[in-house]
Amino acid sequence: MMKGLEGLGDLSGMMKAAQDMQEKMAEMQADLDRLIVTGEAGGGLVKARATAKGELTGLDIDPSIFRSDDKEIVEDLILAAIKDAQKRASDKAQEEMAKLTGQFGLPADMKFPF
Repeated sequence: MMKGLEGLGDLSGMMKAAQDMQEKMAEMQADLDRLIVTGEAGGGLVKARATAKGELTGLDIDPSIFRSDDKEIVEDLILAAIKDAQKRASDKAQEEMAKLTGQFGLPADMKFPF
């Protein structure tokens, strides 16, 4: 083999691994769009659904909380449920990322540009 090209096989393997990881990351991003988490507030009186990417997809409000004098409480419960859903979405996304990076022997807290 020509001098200086001994590590070319390793480079080829690294490039293949990087390509595999990129494909897995794209799959994971698509999966995060399909994964749904539910946040709750008021003991389940208000529920917010979101994708694992944090996009709000639905809201469920128990009709028993609708009284005109409780407007501010209802608004607070809705906001709390949305925040809970977004936190759960973020947690789920981090969990999925940790699984993926672990498959490639990378640190679970490694930050990616996407």
